[in-house]
Amino acid sequence: MTARRQAVLLLAPTVLVLVGLFLAPQLFVLEASLARRDAYGGIVHQWGLHNYARALEPLYLGILVRSFGLALLTTAGCLLLGYPVAYWLARVCAPRWRTALLVLVILPFWTSFLVRMYAWVFLLRSEGTMNLVLARLGLGPLELLYRDAAVLLGQVYGELPFMILPLYAALERLDGSLLEAAADLGARPPRALWRVTIPLSRAGIVAGCVLVFIPSLGAFLAPDVLGGARTVYAGTLIQGQFAIARDMPFGSALSVVLALAVTALLWMFRRPLAESRPGH
Repeated sequence: MTARRQAVLLLAPTVLVLVGLFLAPQLFVLEASLARRDAYGGIVHQWGLHNYARALEPLYLGILVRSFGLALLTTAGCLLLGYPVAYWLARVCAPRWRTALLVLVILPFWTSFLVRMYAWVFLLRSEGTMNLVLARLGLGPLELLYRDAAVLLGQVYGELPFMILPLYAALERLDGSLLEAAADLGARPPRALWRVTIPLSRAGIVAGCVLVFIPSLGAFLAPDVLGGARTVYAGTLIQGQFAIARDMPFGSALSVVLALAVTALLWMFRRPLAESRPGH
């Protein structure tokens, strides 16, 4: 058996999985987005671009822009909180504790995301733990739940591990001699962090931002549970079209528009993504 045939046989299972679980569903969504909805919520296969024309109306474009804002704020919040944690784990923490602490970072994944969002509901509601503490301090109770800030809090909490892990991987393999050389040349710790550590950990920053931004753009659980559906985001809009309005063609068109927006954004930043790979 030739090496080329062996490579084809080894790649075949992966290709089948990608086609069956990614390409085929995407083609189904694309086909549904060109159809019409009948009176009973079914699909009428009369192809046209009417769903896309509706999706590009100012109302829905405003929701998309709001979703981009939420994703950007979530990414920025995760980066600001995750970088110090990852740096401490990789460069400061004693090696014997790192494994246990990394397990704590991924521990929330052992519980359903929906359950974790409802836990925040109990913490933020009017008679919840946060307001009880604020009341004891004479500062409350405050209306913390069903606000955009609560949605952002839930998003940052849910996506933070996706930022910490790539940052830790980049910082952990950072050559310590470079930091020692920076110190020998007179660079104080803040300057060494800004001029040496952060640029050399760019791969982890880019990977973490991509891993946080993309799922945050289509998030619907945190906006629905913590926001109380007061503010509509792209994820809740699409979920509502499929589950409530039973308008699968329009929901599919919104999904395609969102996917194209993410693809365009990744294409715009293709050079930083390529430069962040090892060897560049």
